[in-house]
Amino acid sequence: MAKFRIVTDSCIDLPASMVSDLGIEVIPMTVTVEGRSYRNFPDEREIKSEVFYDILRSQKVATTSQLNPADHEAAMTKWLDLGYDILSISFSSALSGSYQSAVIAAKELRERYPERRIVLVDSLCASMGQGLLVTHAARLQMANHPIDTVAQWLEDNKQKICHLFTVADLNHLKRGGRLSAGKAFIGTLIQLKPILHVDEKGKLVPIGSARGRRHAINRMIDRIAETIEKPEGQTLFLSHGDCLEEALEMKLKIMERLPVHDVVVHTIGPVIGSHSGVGTIAVFYLGKERSQA
Repeated sequence: MAKFRIVTDSCIDLPASMVSDLGIEVIPMTVTVEGRSYRNFPDEREIKSEVFYDILRSQKVATTSQLNPADHEAAMTKWLDLGYDILSISFSSALSGSYQSAVIAAKELRERYPERRIVLVDSLCASMGQGLLVTHAARLQMANHPIDTVAQWLEDNKQKICHLFTVADLNHLKRGGRLSAGKAFIGTLIQLKPILHVDEKGKLVPIGSARGRRHAINRMIDRIAETIEKPEGQTLFLSHGDCLEEALEMKLKIMERLPVHDVVVHTIGPVIGSHSGVGTIAVFYLGKERSQA
């Protein structure tokens, strides 16, 4: 059985320790603030999360860049030269052009390495939802499943990766085109907090709202309880926009209510955080198909 390497991008928002333990290759995406660009490495070597969120709090605007074919080619070539096949798992194609860049790179590399397998998966996931999918792939790899078996599991199960988000600042959604200026203004006035998910097409869409932050978080937990499948033994992922205390409170509430194994908490990285903003809380788990969740 040919050995293979899992290659993904830094939108997975996984802790550096998990990335190391899983043995995956993470291609850093780029965030730019006031003309200076930083690559979003899992170990935060170029920009620390707390520094990034302090920048956002100062009302500076951050922009992001998708991966280009050369980025994918460089990451894959390193492992192809060592005799590995490649399983590439990309950020949702509905939110970024990075998956299409992987397609272009793979076409070129298959011609140069005809003896190697390069399998591409469009995760249709975001943040630690993508990270959760990648984690399952890595666990299957560690259990000695071949690349095609792992890829098929991903295709069969990616629609079961449920995403729930709430944000603190509606203006970030307005800037990203997810909310009209009028709705953002009115929502801010009455403290309306949207609840969003990533749908079956990989798009971020609103599914409800709540008056106030605490009510929004409680409604998210209610929805988890309604849509999660076989919570026993599941490890949920919870990411946050520099609001650790609230994230830990939510983790405690989830574990008091549901028989899950654990809830892994980590900061939303600068690439996703540029669009979601300070104070975002998001939770990810295996549940019903997203169209039904």
